[in-house]
Amino acid sequence: MHDIRLIRENKAAFDAQLARRGLASQAAALAALDERRRALATEMQAVQARRNDASKLIGAAMAKGDKDSAEALKAEVAALKERLPALEAEEKDVAAQLKAALEIIPNLPADDVPFGTGEEGNVEVATWGTPRAFDFAPKEHADLAPALGMDFETGTRLSGARFTFLRGDMARLHRALGQFMLDIQTREHGYEECNPPVLVKDEAMYGTDKLPKFAEDSFRTTDDRWLIPTSEVSLTASVMGELLDESVLPMRLTALTLCFRSEAGAAGRDTRGFIRQHQFEKCELVSIVRPEDSEAEHERMTRAAETILERLNLPYRKLLLCTGDMGFGARKTYDLEVWLPGQNAYREISSCSNTGEFQARRMNTRYRVAKDSGGEQKKTEFVHTLNGSGLAVGRTLVAVIENYQNADGSVTVPDALLPYMGGVTRLEPKA
Repeated sequence: MHDIRLIRENKAAFDAQLARRGLASQAAALAALDERRRALATEMQAVQARRNDASKLIGAAMAKGDKDSAEALKAEVAALKERLPALEAEEKDVAAQLKAALEIIPNLPADDVPFGTGEEGNVEVATWGTPRAFDFAPKEHADLAPALGMDFETGTRLSGARFTFLRGDMARLHRALGQFMLDIQTREHGYEECNPPVLVKDEAMYGTDKLPKFAEDSFRTTDDRWLIPTSEVSLTASVMGELLDESVLPMRLTALTLCFRSEAGAAGRDTRGFIRQHQFEKCELVSIVRPEDSEAEHERMTRAAETILERLNLPYRKLLLCTGDMGFGARKTYDLEVWLPGQNAYREISSCSNTGEFQARRMNTRYRVAKDSGGEQKKTEFVHTLNGSGLAVGRTLVAVIENYQNADGSVTVPDALLPYMGGVTRLEPKA
C-alpha cells in the first residue's frame, strides 16, 4: 500500500516510478480523490462544530426569552443533523474509492532495479557450478520419475490435474529435502522454525498483498478462509497490527508447509511433471527488519537460499529481475534458477524479494524506535518485510532427479541428504 501523502507531495516522481513498471500516470487522479475526501472531512467537522455551537445558543436564547432566535437555531440544528449523514456517507464512499485504487497499485521499484517489460529484461548477476557432462542423453523428470515413485496417474485420479502421489523412496527423498532445508536455515542462518496455520483470514491475505488483486490465484474454503499460497502469508502476518520494540528486530522466521495455488494465471504452463502443482511444499524465509537494514537483509536472505543449492551441488544462476517481471509487492527481487539437464535449461527454484514498507502499511505493523542519546522516545516507523524460498521442495526434487540420474534410470542420492535417507543411497526404478 502506498502513502497518499507522499503521492500528493511527489506526483511526478510517483508517476515516473509507475512508468518504470509499465503503468500509466495515476498520481493526479489519486490526489483528486484524496482532496475530495479531505474536503468532505473538513466540511463534516465544520458542520459538527456549528451544530454544537447552535445547540448551546438555543439555551441562551430561551433564557433571554428570544423565542424567534431559539426557533431559528432549532431549525438550523435540525438541518445540520440531516446534512451530516449525507456527508458521512459521501466521505466514506470517496475514502473507499481511494483505498480501492491504492490497493491494486504495485510496489514501486528500487532505484537499482533494471528497466524491462518482461523476463528478457532480467539481468544475470552470477552463476555457480558447472552442469554435469552426461555420457548418455539425460531425461526429463516427467519421463524418468514415474518408475521411481512419482505417481502422476494416481494423483490425477484422486484430485485432478496438477496433483501427484509420491511413493516409497521418492516420498522419503522429498521429505529429506524439506528437513535438510529447515536444518540449514535454522542452524546456520538463524531463522526461527515455525509451524503456522495453512488456513488464514482475509486480513492476512490482504496484508501480504494477495488480496484483492490475486484472489483467483488462491483457493478459498466454504467458511471464507484461504489456503495459503505460501507460508509468507502466515509468517509475515504473524506481526499484523503490532507495534514492535526495536530490540526484537530483525525477526527471521522459517516454516516448511504445504502451499496451495490455483495457478489461474498460468494456464498451459508446465502441465507435464512436478514443476507447477496445485499443492506443494516450500521452505519459506521471512524477515522483518528496520528500514535501514532491509537491503543488507535481502542479500543475506538470498545467500541463505543459494546455500541449499550449493550443498546439493546443483548448478544455478542468480538473476536480478527487471521492473516488468517483478511480483506485485516487490521493490526488488532476485530469482535463483537451477540447471535442469533434461530440459537443457535453467528454471526458477527460488524468488527472494524485498517489499520495503509496502506490506507493513497494509498490515499496519510498526516498530518503536529506541530512545535517542537525549533519552527522548522517537516516533514509530513502519517495518520492512522480506520473503523468499529457501527452497521450493518439489522443484528441488525435480532438480535432484535430473542432475543425479544414471543411465540405468536410477537416481543417486546427494551426499548432503544421506543422513536423512535411512541408508538409502539410490532410487531404483521399478517395473
